[in-house]
Amino acid sequence: MASTTPTGIRNIGLVCVPTLDQDKAIAFYESLGFEKRRDTPFGGGYRWIEVYPPEGTAGIALAPPPPGSDVAPVETGITLYTGDIDATHAALAERGVDVDAEVARMGSPVPPMFWLRDPTGHSLMVVEQP
Repeated sequence: MASTTPTGIRNIGLVCVPTLDQDKAIAFYESLGFEKRRDTPFGGGYRWIEVYPPEGTAGIALAPPPPGSDVAPVETGITLYTGDIDATHAALAERGVDVDAEVARMGSPVPPMFWLRDPTGHSLMVVEQP
């Protein structure tokens, strides 16, 4: 396939999120409806784990931090889309996911949105995209 950019970059494949407890993170993302598509051991007892939304081609790598490193919660910049923000917010809150208390509604052209936090405290945004 021919590249459409001068660098050959065609798409975003993964966003790497440092994760201390990978099993807890897998359970969390599966509770959001994500699929674990890769869980591969590699040197030193590490695992390379990738989770994807069911219709997604870009995923999240739940990667261990470098040895001796701490993991501080960050705003990941990851944005998840839903067709019904209120139903998604209610479903996640009901499952015990750490979500904002309310859906933010700023008016057009900004879509309704809220933030959620994973078990490490990393935040992701959920945005309504009909």
